[in-house]
Amino acid sequence: MKRKLAREDWADAALEALCEGGVAAIAVEPIAAKLGTTKGSFYWHFANRDALVEAAVRRWAEQHTEALITLLDGISDPVRRLRELFELVFGAKDERAELALLAHAGDPVIGPLLADVTARRVEFIVRCFREMDCPETEAHHRALLAYTAFVGLIQAQRASGGTLLSATERPAYLDFLRGIITR
Repeated sequence: MKRKLAREDWADAALEALCEGGVAAIAVEPIAAKLGTTKGSFYWHFANRDALVEAAVRRWAEQHTEALITLLDGISDPVRRLRELFELVFGAKDERAELALLAHAGDPVIGPLLADVTARRVEFIVRCFREMDCPETEAHHRALLAYTAFVGLIQAQRASGGTLLSATERPAYLDFLRGIITR
C-alpha cells in the first residue's frame, strides 16, 4: 500500500527540482511522476504552482534558518554561538538550494521570501554581536560582513568551479574570517 503524500513531500520534491534545474524545473507533472503520484495529489495540497514554490522556499527556510537559529539559541555564550554558526554554515556540504534561490532572487514568489530569510539571518547575527556588547551600528556592520562573506564565498566557489578555495584550505579561511569579524 502506498503511503499518502504530505504537503512536505511535495515541498521537498519541489526544492530538489529547484536545485537540479532552477525555478522552471518546479513543474507539477514531472514532480508528481517523481513522487509516483498524480496531479490530483498536488491539487489536494496546493491551489497552484506558486503555492508549491512558496511551500518549498518556506520548507528550506525552516530547515536552514529557523532550525539552525533554534539550535544555536541553546548556546548562551554569544562568542561560542557565532563560532558554531560559522562552523555550520561555512562547513555545509550542500549549498545547492542556497545557490538556486539566490539565482532566482528576482522571482516574484521566491524574492520576498528570500529577503525575509536574509533579514532573519542578519538579525540573528546582529543579536549575537549585540550580546558581545558591540554598539548597534558596529554589530550590524559585522553581521553584514559575516553574511556577505558566506554568500560571496559560495557564489565565488560556484563561479570558479569550486577551485577558489579547496576543502583543505577552508578551515584556515574560516579561522581568518572569524578573526576579522569577531575581533
